[in-house]
Amino acid sequence: MSTNRATIYMKAEQNAEVQSEDVFVKDIAGVACSDPQTLAKVKAIKLHSFKAGQPKRQVISLLKVIEEIGRVCPNADVQSIGETAVLVERIDVNRYKGPLQTWKLIFVALVSFFGTAFTIMAFHNDIGINEVFGKIYEMVTGSPGDGYGILELAYSVGLAVGIIVFFNHIGGRRITKDPTPIEVEMRVYEEDVNKALIQTADREGRTIDVS
Repeated sequence: MSTNRATIYMKAEQNAEVQSEDVFVKDIAGVACSDPQTLAKVKAIKLHSFKAGQPKRQVISLLKVIEEIGRVCPNADVQSIGETAVLVERIDVNRYKGPLQTWKLIFVALVSFFGTAFTIMAFHNDIGINEVFGKIYEMVTGSPGDGYGILELAYSVGLAVGIIVFFNHIGGRRITKDPTPIEVEMRVYEEDVNKALIQTADREGRTIDVS
């Protein structure tokens, strides 16, 4: 197949991370073409360069990518089956290393643990869980309860088991292959943030687009 008649398929992601200053087509999209030479040319097309002191995020329109491909392969047919714009972020290779990251993890873990514990205690205090258990015990046995018993123990165990099953994790192990509720919410949050950044860049005219 000749280069002029090649059909190029692109699947762009909503978000892409790069470690170098230069951004190429291969960094933001999956590319397929039956002509190896055309495929190599397209992947090597340079789209943007991050300069020192400039923002490390840049939105690139797929129309701009198609325009650049058209300059390299004038008569090629480009089919885009992915996103219409890509949020490209340059990351530091060493940003996850060092003691600072460890302390961040410890801080988040402590806040999550004590925050969850306080929330559970506040909820139980609001609904008067001790009075509820006392009334249930008295209804079943006919006599008032004399302290913590089987109801409180069963409820405590059930609460712990319910949390483990809901979050689908025991330590570092996953109970099932399904994503956890936190993972689902994080994906939704990430998509919303990416869309907001892309729309903001477009409104402010900072998107790399066709001229």
